[in-house]
Amino acid sequence: MTDEAKTNGPDASAAEKPETVAAETAPAEEANPLDLLKAENEDLRDKFLRLAAEMDNLRRRTEREVKDAKAYAASSFARDMLAVSDNLRRALEAVPAELKEAADAVVKSLLEGVEMTERSMLSTLERHGVKKIDAEGEKFDPNFHQAMYEVPNPNVPNNTVVQVVQAGYTIGDRVLRPAMVGVAKGGPKAAEAAPADTAGEAKGD
Repeated sequence: MTDEAKTNGPDASAAEKPETVAAETAPAEEANPLDLLKAENEDLRDKFLRLAAEMDNLRRRTEREVKDAKAYAASSFARDMLAVSDNLRRALEAVPAELKEAADAVVKSLLEGVEMTERSMLSTLERHGVKKIDAEGEKFDPNFHQAMYEVPNPNVPNNTVVQVVQAGYTIGDRVLRPAMVGVAKGGPKAAEAAPADTAGEAKGD
């Protein structure tokens, strides 16, 4: 076989095949560097906005925690002082009214001193955010009141606070101590609704 036949034979196409494959598998055109920079910039901007939002949330949370710490740091101390105030009130209520009237100047001065001490203590607590809960005559609210017993009383709406056993207090917007109360049971008399029913029947006739 001649050299020309060898060159034009089957082996010739086989020798050209790798070049064809290499041409077909050549990498696509590289991405535009400007597009890459824009994508990177958008990614960095998104990360920055997320970080800024997290920092803002952290700042607000820290401010709220500091505010709460200032407002409620004295809660335990204030609760203990209320116990002292309760004892002063019990001491004053233990003295009958007739004995107060008949007492000599020394005893009267002593009682007045106890009353002034109680008022001064409650006034000081109020300046620090501790306020008394006005419970009597209000509708029973389990968030502010603690029911101790029920009082049969058909003259007031059911679940109305009619007696306060121990005053309750709040500090800021939180309950420092719920008011211990007696709650009305029964509600308005049924007879009160009778005239309206009678009038309705008359109209129906």
